[in-house]
Amino acid sequence: MSTGTLNRVVVVGNGIAGLTAADTLREAGFDGELTIVGDEARPAYSRPALSKALLLDRADVSSHELPPAGHGAAELLGVRATGLDLDRRRVTLDDGTELPYDRVVLATGSRARRLSDLPGEVTLRGLDDALSLRERLADKPSVVVVGGGPLGMEIASGCLAAGCRVTVVSQGVPLILQLGPYLADVFVKAALEQGLTVVETAAARLEQRDGGTRVVLEEGPVLDAELVITAAGDVPNTEWLAGSGLAARGALPVDERGLVRPDVAAVGDLAAFPTQHGLRRVPLWSSAIEQAKVAATALVRGEESPPLRFQPYFWTEQFGLSLKAMGHLPVEGEPTYVDGQPGGGPALLRWPHEDGTGDVVALNYRIPIPRLRRMTQAAT
Repeated sequence: MSTGTLNRVVVVGNGIAGLTAADTLREAGFDGELTIVGDEARPAYSRPALSKALLLDRADVSSHELPPAGHGAAELLGVRATGLDLDRRRVTLDDGTELPYDRVVLATGSRARRLSDLPGEVTLRGLDDALSLRERLADKPSVVVVGGGPLGMEIASGCLAAGCRVTVVSQGVPLILQLGPYLADVFVKAALEQGLTVVETAAARLEQRDGGTRVVLEEGPVLDAELVITAAGDVPNTEWLAGSGLAARGALPVDERGLVRPDVAAVGDLAAFPTQHGLRRVPLWSSAIEQAKVAATALVRGEESPPLRFQPYFWTEQFGLSLKAMGHLPVEGEPTYVDGQPGGGPALLRWPHEDGTGDVVALNYRIPIPRLRRMTQAAT
């Protein structure tokens, strides 16, 4: 299809993907009318900080803040997109406004997956969630966190640091699906030493009783707590696109440049892009940034722009440990210690592959990201 002139671009979503896309559009030479739509009535902020520094340190109220935007866009904040007309090239907002575009970036992200409709189920996704949770932790309630992935464990770490008695309910060993057995063991040992209780179960459900919320395990036991927090993954925000026919199984499939079609890009948590394992969503902060850079450039320059060459980068802070990983997780087997040694202390670990490349992990180890990336490559 012909994309025609490029005078107006609408970016739907004001998270890191939308913000990066807007900045990149300007860097790629687009100097026309740029509009950003965001359903939160505040500037873009850092989501990773919500379950890390912001939750841990009650004196820190700025760790989530990002530098002021320099893209010069018209920002429509506190409004929600409700429809996309591909033929007329219009984005419809919840107040009935229609925004015309020549190109559009879809960056509406995802929301927390809930296990129930109970008002007592607490999730952590946005800044308001984090600030509310901080206030509740001030009273040091007993806490059950349902979900043993990175977010659930980061929340549990923050609750423990606040002085709460904390239990994590996990399907299997916490973090094993995300990090692999070796690293999961390192983190679980640190968590247990700090007083975390871990309960493994095949499944769990929430139910209301006596005005409170409790967790019922498939095996029969019931866990009561003053505060129940769930961290059970996320759901792409694609419902508003139902009339466009774009969304497939809850995600938007895109090509290697992040395009749904020449005039439509989809980036961040709602996009499934080509990986070595096929089309996949990779709902990580670093992934959203890299996708947005490539897709925004492609909207301006078309096939002259380079495709996405994404190398996964993941980091977490919990229970006194900091992990930075470059490569594909989870990792299997025993690592090679490039620096440090087993049993504690800063360490630099590498899981080698047959082709000479490897996955690299820094544990409480200061190292620039470019060096970490170089270490994944085969020696020449």
